[in-house]
Amino acid sequence: MKKIPLLFCLCLVGIALIVNSCKKDNLSHIPDLFVGNWQLASLTVTNYIGDTQTSLDTLNQTCQTTQIFAFSADNSCGYARFQCGSDSVKGRWSLTQNKLFLVSDMVCKDSTKSSGGSSKPFENAKIVTLGNYGLVLETGDVQPNYSATKKRRVMRYGFVRVKKPTTTQ
Repeated sequence: MKKIPLLFCLCLVGIALIVNSCKKDNLSHIPDLFVGNWQLASLTVTNYIGDTQTSLDTLNQTCQTTQIFAFSADNSCGYARFQCGSDSVKGRWSLTQNKLFLVSDMVCKDSTKSSGGSSKPFENAKIVTLGNYGLVLETGDVQPNYSATKKRRVMRYGFVRVKKPTTTQ
């Protein structure tokens, strides 16, 4: 009589081990958090020599246009009015395997370059913060190892989620 409850408990433990040992693929919800429209709220540039901050500037303070960074579930993305320009650019986005960096192949007109050229501003962007309502990305010299005498420039983009406008008929 005592053997039946013991056998039953051993069977339950065995089933629990088998169920928990199954491999669970792609449990990350981080890519899903990106999907949607993000409005640029702030843009700062910090200059360093080694790890010593030499200056901090806020950019786009006089920009009257809304800049939108849009991410789609099919890994396409777009940026409207980059650096207060009038154009919109499209590209593809992905995350690194450790999901700490955003990688995008978008090529934007770069008005800060002296040549008036173009750049890939989010080619290797460090994800500082990502949530339902906020996204902060750092670009530029964000590598973890640097010389104590090297000049570095880090741009920090702060975005807030924008709901898609609803249409009524």
